[in-house]
Amino acid sequence: MKHQSYPIFDASTIPDDLCPIATKPNPMLPGDWRSFRPIVDRAKCVKCAVCWLYCPVQCVVEKAAWFDFNLATCKGCGICAQECPQRAIRMIPEQS
Repeated sequence: MKHQSYPIFDASTIPDDLCPIATKPNPMLPGDWRSFRPIVDRAKCVKCAVCWLYCPVQCVVEKAAWFDFNLATCKGCGICAQECPQRAIRMIPEQS
């Protein structure tokens, strides 16, 4: 008996206009719509990396003696400030 694999689906049968929103890349970054941004108190930061572990978008950037944030990708959720054991991160309103 000859075994033959079949494609899961035939991509040629999918219409071009099935979901135009999901097929076109959106240039907007999470930082474009945030309302709060994180600020690091460098005197309090002990570089424990808890903020780095909990950040859902991985916008935490390592510096020589502290962690900072890539504000282009930060969505302002505040998880880093909530989880910081030293309370070295606080969220401030975004300037308009």
